[in-house]
Amino acid sequence: MTELARKRPEFRNINAIRDLPGYRLPVAGMVSILHRVSGVLMFALLPFIIWLFDTSLSSEISFARFRSAFTHGLWILPGVVIKLVALALIWAYLHHLIAGLRHLWMDVSHAAVTKEFGAKSARATLIASLLLTVVLGAKLFGLY
Repeated sequence: MTELARKRPEFRNINAIRDLPGYRLPVAGMVSILHRVSGVLMFALLPFIIWLFDTSLSSEISFARFRSAFTHGLWILPGVVIKLVALALIWAYLHHLIAGLRHLWMDVSHAAVTKEFGAKSARATLIASLLLTVVLGAKLFGLY
């Protein structure tokens, strides 16, 4: 068989259960998906964000109730769950902000649209958002 007559691979519909677990998504693809996930998370938790702002700014009594929600809990949810939801919001905001700045930089700087830059900036986005989330999460949980 010559080089030209070699059998080419056939592409068919994928089986999500069998094929997707073995698929390795590039870092830039993961950042892109997480950018969308963080946007949906912020949108879905918008009532919680509005409650946070309203309760923390209305009066001294409502601010005391706000602080109590983070220490003792709210309704049937313990305070740790409220803190974890706030931590998820912190991550979503930071990741969405940093990934959005990355996308803006790629739009403005045409030289930044290379595979190498995409991989490096995606890694930097993941590291920066996770590092900042850990720092702010430590503050949220009272470690400093």
